[in-house]
Amino acid sequence: MLRLYGRQANELAPMPQTADDLSQGGELRHHPLRDEWNVYAAHRQNRTFKPSAADDPLAPTVTGGPETEIPFADFELAIFENKFAAFHPSAQAAEQLPGIGTEPARGACDVVVYDPAGSGNLYSIGADRRQVLIAALIDRYEALFAAGCQYVLPFENRGDEVGVTLHHPHGQIYGFERVPLIQQRAADAFAEGYDLAREITAAMPDYGLTEAGGVAAFVPRFARFPYEVWVAPRERRSGPWDCTNEELEGLAEMLGEVTRRYDALFQQPAATMMAFHAAPNAGLDGYHFTVQFYPLLRAPGRVKYLASVEQHTGVFTVDVMPETAVKALRDVG
Repeated sequence: MLRLYGRQANELAPMPQTADDLSQGGELRHHPLRDEWNVYAAHRQNRTFKPSAADDPLAPTVTGGPETEIPFADFELAIFENKFAAFHPSAQAAEQLPGIGTEPARGACDVVVYDPAGSGNLYSIGADRRQVLIAALIDRYEALFAAGCQYVLPFENRGDEVGVTLHHPHGQIYGFERVPLIQQRAADAFAEGYDLAREITAAMPDYGLTEAGGVAAFVPRFARFPYEVWVAPRERRSGPWDCTNEELEGLAEMLGEVTRRYDALFQQPAATMMAFHAAPNAGLDGYHFTVQFYPLLRAPGRVKYLASVEQHTGVFTVDVMPETAVKALRDVG
């Protein structure tokens, strides 16, 4: 299903489209030593890989042009189901393997197209479009929670270094039937009394980048990635749906400002992994919503590889001290 979002109703007639089959998700298998559930989706091997601008599947469909995922000649922001979904509400029962827990990978996978233009980023699309984006994400949070997803993760992969296969500015949303392990650990920490608002207050004088509308952008003192940045409301909020209008405007400004600073610092479109970390469906007292940016560069032209130690132990070797990172991000102005 295609959903269009914007300030104005889209009154254009849709272009004719050929019906396409959507993948029906994959399967989950339990890792007995890590106590985690991973998704297996072999059909994703055949997903679209770096098409030419003329074959951009996220562009509007225009008369005489190729058929795309969005059968309208223009739009503001679009969200549709991923054809190469890892999770799907109709995923079938997985094959039982002796001694290994298996389940169907039920959930949802959406593609979020920020803009009809084939190039750009969260900064260049402008504050108004970022506000539309956040409103659209809140709508999808509500719908996916109502559909039974226990955790919803809007995210953006940006840059070849992250493995991006479509360069049209876009993000994604994954809806999980169970809360992922990392998010469950965060939920447990908040439930046990961790106070992120206090950490933000302590960090802002020396580790803060900027703030607007009660929303702060800062380098965590415990950052794992070089130049990692978090964006969060100063007051505890469970998710963007819980924010005031002023905070939502501040959040929209910070999404663009962090992106702008990264590109200026690295002197190129910065490879980053960005995700919204909000409370699970069941809700949680004490949960504090953040947007977390993980850059994949440690200097202009130098990739931060997650190699053996990080992959095998989960212990990150951080090449840039948070104190150095915040100074560099501040200095780009």
